[in-house]
Amino acid sequence: MSLTLRVGVVGAGRVGAVLAAGLQAAGHTVVAAAGESDASRRRAADLLPGVPLRKPSDVARESELLLLTVPDDMLPNVVKVLADSGALHAGQYVAHTSGRHGLAVLAPAAAVGARVIALHPAMTFTGTAVDLERLHGCVFGLTAGPAEREVAEALVADLGGRPTWVPEEMRTLYHAGLAHGANHLVTLVSEAMGLLAAAGVDDPAGTLRPLLDAALDNALDHGDAALTGPIVRGDVQTVAAHLADIAAKAPDTVPSYVALAWATLDRAVTDGRLLPIRAQSIATVLNAYGERRFVHHPRVESA
Repeated sequence: MSLTLRVGVVGAGRVGAVLAAGLQAAGHTVVAAAGESDASRRRAADLLPGVPLRKPSDVARESELLLLTVPDDMLPNVVKVLADSGALHAGQYVAHTSGRHGLAVLAPAAAVGARVIALHPAMTFTGTAVDLERLHGCVFGLTAGPAEREVAEALVADLGGRPTWVPEEMRTLYHAGLAHGANHLVTLVSEAMGLLAAAGVDDPAGTLRPLLDAALDNALDHGDAALTGPIVRGDVQTVAAHLADIAAKAPDTVPSYVALAWATLDRAVTDGRLLPIRAQSIATVLNAYGERRFVHHPRVESA
C-alpha cells in the first residue's frame, strides 16, 4: 500500500522526533510538532529542521496522521483534551506509540470518527539520528481495527520496521515483557559493572561486553538451555561466597542478586538441570539474605 500523509507529532521527545523524521524520509510531510521542553525543541531542530513547533491542538488540526508520542500516564488526558477541543476530526489517523495502551485509550478520538492505531516500536531511543538506522528491522507492536490494519502495516514498512500484532487485551503483558527484558537489563548490567569496579577491574564495561554479548545471543536462541554459572552447577559454596562479599562491599546489590538467584534456581529445578538436594542447599543460602522462600518444585522440601 502506498500513501503519503500530512503528519503531525505531539510530544517531540526521543520517540516522536525520530519517528516523524523517519516518516518524512519515506515521503510523508511533517507539517508541525509540539514539544515544550528545551530538549524537545533541540531534537526537533536537529531531526525536523524547518518544521514549525505549535500548540498540540494546532498540530492536530493540520494533520492527516497525528502521532501521539507522550508518556503513558499522560496519554489519556492528551487524547481527551484534543477530542474535546474539536482538534480531531473524522477520517484522520490518530496513532499513539505507547506499549502499554491499545485502542481503548483512543476512544475519545474514535468517537469523533478518527481512525485509531496503537503503534509501539520495541526499541530504546536516544533521540538522535542514530535511531533512524536502528528502526530498520525494529519490531512494532500493532493494534488496530480491520479497516486500519493495512495503513498501520504500511507505516511500519515506511519506517523500515517489522509488524507484530498484539491483541488489545494483551498490550500490558506485551509491554511488561519488553520492560522486564530491556529496562531491568540496564539495571542488572549497571550493578554488575559496579561490582567489577569495586573489585578493582579497570574496564568493567569492556570486561563484561563479550560475556554479555554471548549470553544474550545464547539466551535469545536457546532460552533456559543457555543458563550457566554456579546456581545451575549447584555450586553452593560459590553462591554463599558471592553473597558474603556483596553484602560486605556492595550491599545495595544484595536484593537484586538474591531475587535473580531465586528465579534462576526455580528455572534450573523445573527443567531438571539441578538435583533437588543441591537446590535445597542453595535455597538455605538465599534465605539467609532475604525474605524466606521455598524452591518451586514438588520434590524439593522447604529450607
